[in-house]
Amino acid sequence: MASWPTVAPLIARAGRALVVEALRAWVDERRGTPEVASEAACVQWCVTRLDLFLKPSQRRVFNLTGTVLHTNLGRAVLAEEAIAAAVEAMRSPTTLEYDLEGGARGERDDHIAPWLCRLTGAEAATAVNNNAAAVLLVLSELAAGREVIVSRGELIEIGGAFRIPDIMARAGCRLVEVGTTNRTHLKDYAAVIGPDTAAIMKVHPSNYAIQGFTKAVAAAELVPLAREKGVVLIEDLGSGTLADLETWGLPREPTAREAIAAGVDVVTFSGDKLLGGPQAGLLVGRKPLIQRIARNPMKRALRLDKVRLAALEATLRLYADPGRLAERLPTIRSLARPAAEICAVAERLLPAVQAALGHDATASVAEVRGQIGSGALPVDLLPSFAIAIKAKRLDRIADRFRRLPIPVIGRISDGTLYFDLRTLDDEPAFAAQLDKLHVVAG
Repeated sequence: MASWPTVAPLIARAGRALVVEALRAWVDERRGTPEVASEAACVQWCVTRLDLFLKPSQRRVFNLTGTVLHTNLGRAVLAEEAIAAAVEAMRSPTTLEYDLEGGARGERDDHIAPWLCRLTGAEAATAVNNNAAAVLLVLSELAAGREVIVSRGELIEIGGAFRIPDIMARAGCRLVEVGTTNRTHLKDYAAVIGPDTAAIMKVHPSNYAIQGFTKAVAAAELVPLAREKGVVLIEDLGSGTLADLETWGLPREPTAREAIAAGVDVVTFSGDKLLGGPQAGLLVGRKPLIQRIARNPMKRALRLDKVRLAALEATLRLYADPGRLAERLPTIRSLARPAAEICAVAERLLPAVQAALGHDATASVAEVRGQIGSGALPVDLLPSFAIAIKAKRLDRIADRFRRLPIPVIGRISDGTLYFDLRTLDDEPAFAAQLDKLHVVAG
């Protein structure tokens, strides 16, 4: 069978080993059946099997969930400049750890540290593979075997049941809780500082909010206390941003520059959320502390590769021209997109969507409110517009949209399937595939 002429194109495409495996599977499936199968039937069976096997498991999708920075869908979409830099780094050897001027070994942090220092005002900077790793590394180096003070209102849990108390335990620290869930005062911190205290840690609650009768101590208020007592002040900004989001009418979020200006010793934040870059954990702060952190043996296990460093450097470079961020950075562009523009897109697409649905469902344009991110300002909602679909079997409709060449991911709420168009970045591609919907009547 492997010598059939019709098998040759399969071998050219998938390789002999996979084709032989498919042919053997076909023989095993048909063993004992009386009918005689044709060569064409065998080849078609193998084509179907190989198509399924060779299809990439990670595929492009349309994120129309209403959550711009969707963790399950990869968070930030990279800028074209970052994509180009990453591709160039993949294509050839680079100066990842090589100093061209001196002809000697270099340091990979040198590609991003100058930009991070410039953009935050910090003395030094380094990076690891995500913000959870950044927090782990800071605590492991600066507070292992000693106490770290955290407000009870900041003992957060992020995705995957990853909790601040757990990461402290892994770092070898002893957590000292102060205050209550809703109110913590400066005197609460001062009362527990002792000879075994290594650090005070502020954790920005970027994935929840406590409202009502509340009190929190700002990092700027903790700086004098930390200096007086000789302990390190660490602030985990979580999502993190290098720009003033209020410039685009978005909810306020503390910036790394503000934390450094306030006197925080070490600041950590993410690269792939509000910053709009690749997955990374960024650390900025006082030079002696950052140098200690960078020398920690754990840093090697958590470091970034050349591809992500190239993409990160290109992303940071965009922040040198803040006036064009909304034009060049997809995250800011999506967040700042005017609701009226989104509504116009919805109205243009509605007839095509309804035609593809036929009589099995009804579609309309609906005013909705979306999220910035499930782990980035989740309670601050963005006014937007969506195509709203109603049908007897919404699960079937949603399944059909997920089976399109470029799967379309929406959300079902209150008996309606919503496709929030804030993040639709390729309207022609979305519209072009609607004729393949073939919705089955519910």
